[in-house]
Amino acid sequence: MVDSALQPVYDKVMAGERLTFEDGIRLFESNDILTIGEMAHYVRLQKNGLKTYFTMNQHINPTNICRNECLFCAFYRKEDQDGAYRMSLDAVRQKVLERINEPITEIHIVGGLDDGLPYDYYIDVIRTVKEVRPKVNIKAYTAVEIAYLAERSGKSWCEVLDDLIEAGLNAMPGGGAEVFSERVKRKLFMDKLSADDWIAIHKLAHSKGIRTNATLLYGHIEKDEEKIEHLIRLRNLQDETGGFLTFLPLAFHPENTRLARLPMATGFEDLKHIAVSRLMLDNFEHIKAYWVMLGVDLAQIALSFGADDIDGSVVEEKIYHMAGSKSSQMMTRNQLKQLIQECGFIPVERDALYHEINSEISEIAG
Repeated sequence: MVDSALQPVYDKVMAGERLTFEDGIRLFESNDILTIGEMAHYVRLQKNGLKTYFTMNQHINPTNICRNECLFCAFYRKEDQDGAYRMSLDAVRQKVLERINEPITEIHIVGGLDDGLPYDYYIDVIRTVKEVRPKVNIKAYTAVEIAYLAERSGKSWCEVLDDLIEAGLNAMPGGGAEVFSERVKRKLFMDKLSADDWIAIHKLAHSKGIRTNATLLYGHIEKDEEKIEHLIRLRNLQDETGGFLTFLPLAFHPENTRLARLPMATGFEDLKHIAVSRLMLDNFEHIKAYWVMLGVDLAQIALSFGADDIDGSVVEEKIYHMAGSKSSQMMTRNQLKQLIQECGFIPVERDALYHEINSEISEIAG
């Protein structure tokens, strides 16, 4: 029995109509998670069938020293704090070489806003990775980091992106968006990039052929209205540029932050955010269930709540683990395939740009 408040939304979804702000609020206000999941799964099947994407990737975080002091961040350190680190270019090279015999197609690079590093360092990190693995796709630096590099160097955002592209940048992650709410920004990340600037930098990247991801950080002090406004702003930009690859709803992990008093998001809330994202973002091809954040079991369930991607092998994830995540920090190709097959879906290996590398369309196991 469908929640009566959801019936108009249900009818729109089945008719392929775009959902409104008011529809999004109804979804968040409803506790009928099974109907919300059913609708999201329907949309997922329309877009991608039973295909579920994964990638062989490696994460490198060159520095955790950051001038900002975002209340929700457990990753950053000040230079004189315990646990602060800054990798040399040789250390970056060695990090890539450690996995040189593994079939990695994507290297994901983000870090702190480190005033102790020159502009050229950030460019040279890309060059160093590309020298060691010339065929790898490099997904690096959030919009926050792009704006920071422009400020440090006196260059424009456009010039910074051109330098990174010349060095080997292929794509950008979606971090730093948090929630497009000035109210939340004032309370939790006053020094961070504004929503307008985040949008503008991604729009500029799209104009240069750089595909990007998008995110939403939920489970802290945000309101339902702010989350729906966030999703609609992303949807509007995707209408304009078509440059987003995937969307990741990211749960806030309060442990080891200055907001440790807040409760963790529940599995119910995690599934609702994935499903609502799938329903609102009708022009995004992919919704990711990030297994490092969710844990394996919940990531598997999320594949029936609108998600069609589980990320990848990862190899040494730091940001969520410094915030208390208890999940593994890496998976093998066979483990990722098994995770997908156990749920009745078809594993499809991809690169950072969603080019299919290996797929098993002819078989469904589990």
